[in-house]
Amino acid sequence: MSMATTRSSPRAVPAGACHLMFDGDYEEYGFNFPYGPEPQQEEVPAMEVAEMKPEEMSHPPMDQLLGMEYCIDSNPSWGEAVVLGFQHFIVCLGTAVMIPTLLVPLMGGNAHDKAKVVQTMLFVTGINTMLQTLFGTRLPTVIGGSHAFVIPVISIITDPSLAHIADDHTRFKMTMRAIQGALIIASCIQIILGFSQLWGICSRFFSPLGMVPVVALAGLGLFERGFPVIGRCVEIGLPMLVLFVALSQYLKHVQVRHFPLLERFSVLISIALVWVYAHILTVGGAYKHSSMLTQIYCRTDHANLITTAPWIGIPFPLQWGPPTFSADHSFGMMAAVMVSLVESTGAFKAAARLASATPPPPYVLSRGIGWQGIGLLFDGLFGTVSGSTVSVENVGLLGSTRIGSRRVIQISAGFMIFFSILGRFGALFASIPFTIFAAIYCVLFGYVGAVGLSFLQFTNMNSMRNLFIIGVSLFLGISIPEYFFRFTIGAQHEPAHTRAGWFNDLINTIFSSPPTVGFIISVVLDNTLEVRYALKDRGMPWWARFRTFRGDSRNEEFYNLPFNLNRFFPPS
Repeated sequence: MSMATTRSSPRAVPAGACHLMFDGDYEEYGFNFPYGPEPQQEEVPAMEVAEMKPEEMSHPPMDQLLGMEYCIDSNPSWGEAVVLGFQHFIVCLGTAVMIPTLLVPLMGGNAHDKAKVVQTMLFVTGINTMLQTLFGTRLPTVIGGSHAFVIPVISIITDPSLAHIADDHTRFKMTMRAIQGALIIASCIQIILGFSQLWGICSRFFSPLGMVPVVALAGLGLFERGFPVIGRCVEIGLPMLVLFVALSQYLKHVQVRHFPLLERFSVLISIALVWVYAHILTVGGAYKHSSMLTQIYCRTDHANLITTAPWIGIPFPLQWGPPTFSADHSFGMMAAVMVSLVESTGAFKAAARLASATPPPPYVLSRGIGWQGIGLLFDGLFGTVSGSTVSVENVGLLGSTRIGSRRVIQISAGFMIFFSILGRFGALFASIPFTIFAAIYCVLFGYVGAVGLSFLQFTNMNSMRNLFIIGVSLFLGISIPEYFFRFTIGAQHEPAHTRAGWFNDLINTIFSSPPTVGFIISVVLDNTLEVRYALKDRGMPWWARFRTFRGDSRNEEFYNLPFNLNRFFPPS
């Protein structure tokens, strides 16, 4: 029994809406469903079988996601796009505030230094996002701060040559310069791998099966930033989670003048309501006698950014002074850059699917990594205290709003730059408690994890080989980083604790990242275990046409460079 091989018939689509196109039939690309011998099942009356249509028996694989209102190259109205862009700006604030809040005090910085670092991170995030959407993959992705860089940054902070500086402000500046130097050197890895097309060549060996754990763990592997954070302030986090799910899912069909207001702006509405509720609790003295940890996650005034941020300030390169360079620091930072490389690869593939685009060809993926390397260079030059990667929460927001428009993300980049220059206004939004962001992450990270699992439709999951690879890579991708986390909490140092600091950073950074662990295990097993007989089972025939830029006619529509720049940089 084989799947019907009729092509999908063309249908009219509204102006501006996403249009899906399936060019080819299933058997042409090596698929014949179901795989192997037909399984023994209970007998079904012949009359019922005859009445069932093929599409009712199964769901055929589709390389573009259904259900998106606007895809990568279709745009909502300008008014709607501006509000959606502001919504993406609000979502990316969580990481932009959380990382400096964690690292700056350890460096000896005060509240003013933290406000300036948050301002710088937002400014560079806006620049990197604009560059990525214009010249990189051109996918609707925000390039924001990455937690993957926390381990090597803390290693630099605790370096005896810096930790023993007596004056806090001097120690902060010297530590920031050391971090800048390490980021500048380490950024060369992504720049070289990207613009030389080496990463594109490597990605030709990635099958849909091998990418499932990478993309899935890019979302599911961030579970520590979800409900565990909500649990630190349940009275705020739980109402936020329930309200967000209710507005975005149960009430999404409620329309105002034929517009799905609650579905499109559920993040903004729910954050505004719970933020006001949290502020009432704060000014009412609900947390006056609470522990310091509870106040950090519950109070709306604990960030202390509004009074310390400048009214107007433009971040500029080398604002902390000339960078300092150390081989030890640079090698440790390179591990974080490799983790960022893997995590961004998974996030790019998730963003392509949620934007109803085709999977990014190796050339486009490599081009995006090259521009992300340029972004890391800017992180080092401006001094953002951390490197950057694709913001997973903003990728998830594409699915929540069903808006995958590139223009919306570019508008959000404008908001990032604008509010980073007007420091006091940006600091107002940065006072949103972390717990509110954690509630949103529970949904948005889940979207990205589900997108990773959706790649299983291109593979044969009746294959014991595939079940082994998926099961082992997913389990170890969660289990190994969890071991590193618990060991660090219990022993007050990471599992790799030798005299070679760069080696410690390499091991601890790589194996603390779920997508990176999943990537190593799944790609190695997928390319070494019974490869000769598993071509169709891995889903390679389905993705064959996306191995080259011109392999599918839709690639030019989605990934061509603007301003006719393809004349100077012809895709391979």
